[in-house]
Amino acid sequence: MSIDRSIFKAYDIRGVFPAQMNAEAAGLVGRALADFLPAEGAVAVGRDMRADSEELAQALIKGLIKQGRDVIDIGLVTTEMAAFASGFYDLAGAAMITASHNPGQYNGIKLCAIQAAPIGITTGLKQIEAAAASLKFKDAPMVGTVKAKSIDADWVRHCLGFVNAKQWPRYKVAVDAGDGMAGKIFPELEKKVKLKVTELFFELDGSFPNHPANPMVEANLKDLIKAVVSQNLDLGIAFDGDGDRAFFVDETGVPLSGSITGAILIQRMLEAHPGATILYDLRMSKIVPDTIEQFGGKAIRTPVGGGYIRPAIREHKAVLACEGAGHFYFQDNYYSDSGLITALLIIDVMVTKSQKLSELAEPFRKYFDSGEINTEVQDPSKTLEKVAAAFKGNQQDRLDGLTVDCGDWWFNLRASNTEPLMRLNLEATSQAVMEQKRDDILKLLSA
Repeated sequence: MSIDRSIFKAYDIRGVFPAQMNAEAAGLVGRALADFLPAEGAVAVGRDMRADSEELAQALIKGLIKQGRDVIDIGLVTTEMAAFASGFYDLAGAAMITASHNPGQYNGIKLCAIQAAPIGITTGLKQIEAAAASLKFKDAPMVGTVKAKSIDADWVRHCLGFVNAKQWPRYKVAVDAGDGMAGKIFPELEKKVKLKVTELFFELDGSFPNHPANPMVEANLKDLIKAVVSQNLDLGIAFDGDGDRAFFVDETGVPLSGSITGAILIQRMLEAHPGATILYDLRMSKIVPDTIEQFGGKAIRTPVGGGYIRPAIREHKAVLACEGAGHFYFQDNYYSDSGLITALLIIDVMVTKSQKLSELAEPFRKYFDSGEINTEVQDPSKTLEKVAAAFKGNQQDRLDGLTVDCGDWWFNLRASNTEPLMRLNLEATSQAVMEQKRDDILKLLSA
């Protein structure tokens, strides 16, 4: 027995099935997780709709019970629901079989401990990797048990606790589930709210036959935009493959960036929790810290990635944390992210403000960004220092890569952890300045 250690990433486990991520690996992870979890008690195991997810889930369960852990099999769920299960039912932890928005040949495992505490490379995943690779497990006095449980109703009830859906009008909404897990859960919500929903790609299919289940890429929103505009709908919502991210299209067919969605949520949270702390990653638009300051909150900027922001939101007891990739974490959701809660809150803000989504977004459309641009370089470290030297007269920091503030424009340049790539995010106060400075930086990278 052996495991490919390359599947262990910063805050999850992920690889190609079956060459890297397979039943043997899942079983070993299950045994290592059972031994690692500090709390006594059962572990929830959920899975997404990929063709091999059930096989991996069963292997993981066998590993857990072999080490004496009882298991609650929560079946087909969104990733956010597995974390919810660990918190709501006061379990020792949870495991979710998913590769999120990755293509169909991938699969993986996301883990958390009691009260949905994240398990990443700095919070236990390294120990789990070492145990799974060395085959060193504790002696278990007995084999654990397995019990199946549906948590759909409890999850939907929990999410609706964030809003006052009884006051909602009958908004017309298009929802693109991308053949992912939102296609199973959103219909449960529809039974409880006054929404007229146009369902797009709700059939669970881990091969993603219609488009990649990554709504952060605007090309993947074309079907949603078409539905909103052609049917004169109030808004569109697109979920990623495992359902923990939601992206939005306003009634005119214009997508909202993660930063604009974040700004809307920030205003909502600070109106409800004056002076509260809010986290945001350094890729996000200046509109995010601007909004936190405007509404009297305390802003804390973090490096990029859930591996950093998940522990940080707990450490700072923040009411909200925002990631540029579209993950939004809520204190009242066991400090975990949720696409469904995000979607409900955006609709609720539309109701309470009596505004269309385009009207909500308009005050936050102050800046122009390049999006994330990847450039292949021979030596990322050397390239980073070359760029830093070129802008030595400007304000710089090294929280994550290199961030340079030039007044009416700024940029962040980070090296990929796995490839010889530099990732550029640049923003300016005008489209012309953004395009000119973007081109200047790209020319410097290729020089």
